[in-house]
Amino acid sequence: MDWSAQNILAVALESSVYVWNATTSTVEELCDVGLEDQVTSLSWSNQGGHLSIGTKSGEVQIWDINHKKKVRSLDGHQARVSSLAWNNVSTSVIASGSKDKSILVRDLRAHSNNYMKLTEHRQEVCGLRWSLHDENQLASGGNDNKLFIWSATSDKPLEKFSDHQAAVKAINWSPLHRGLLATGGGTADQCIRFWNTINLTQLNCINTGSQVCNLVFSKTNDELVSTHGYSLNQVIVWKYPTMEKIATLTGHTFRVLYLAMNPDGSSIVTGAGDETLRFWNIFPKARSTKCGPLGTQGVVGSGNSSLFPSANDFR
Repeated sequence: MDWSAQNILAVALESSVYVWNATTSTVEELCDVGLEDQVTSLSWSNQGGHLSIGTKSGEVQIWDINHKKKVRSLDGHQARVSSLAWNNVSTSVIASGSKDKSILVRDLRAHSNNYMKLTEHRQEVCGLRWSLHDENQLASGGNDNKLFIWSATSDKPLEKFSDHQAAVKAINWSPLHRGLLATGGGTADQCIRFWNTINLTQLNCINTGSQVCNLVFSKTNDELVSTHGYSLNQVIVWKYPTMEKIATLTGHTFRVLYLAMNPDGSSIVTGAGDETLRFWNIFPKARSTKCGPLGTQGVVGSGNSSLFPSANDFR
């Protein structure tokens, strides 16, 4: 699940990708990757004109959202594509992480399928994020409990961190503080850790008491949202750097596996194993005294459907 700069939310359900235009409130199916395959990751380009789709078979597809057309098919992975990230400065560069333990970095301006391959992880690469301020820094997290900081010009990491005690799926950079990175660990870890990626040191650690599934910084305030799985299944708003809880949002009845923020940063959408999407007016432009849901309906699946089935493997 991801929300684009053009105010379009993309959601995967098994083999299909659906797009909801938040401006017009219209929903349509963008594509279906076939009965023999599944969508396992999604990421919008920075301007929102292209959507990257990762599949269980290891393919990365690039779709032109304005023309509803697939424009590139990229191979190279030998297993599902678990994470995708577009470079925020060099906007034609995209990284993909896979269950095959590798990260492939490509520049889509090249017509060939050339890529730089990063192979330091020892298990599935379940989290990827480029720095918001520096085109050369990429953070990756794996099911091997490792966090790596990479330079875009090298296939060797700048630093390896082994502090987390579970999978590192939740990764987010601060838009307000250069070099500030937040990461979250799985069920056996439950911690949010903060890093200075300029001098490559850890700044702080807080135990949340629950699996950390996602993190996102506010675009306008020194605040942070985390979503959680076992055992709380909550959404929490924190004040940074004190990590004082501002709000605890409940309603999901299963792990809150997915999180996306709208273009102006005022609202988020969360997706959970309970097969619902919930929209929250969490950082309103005119600050209110409490956070609350814009809507708590938005059921996106039924029966045995789930958002990105592969996420159940990230613990």
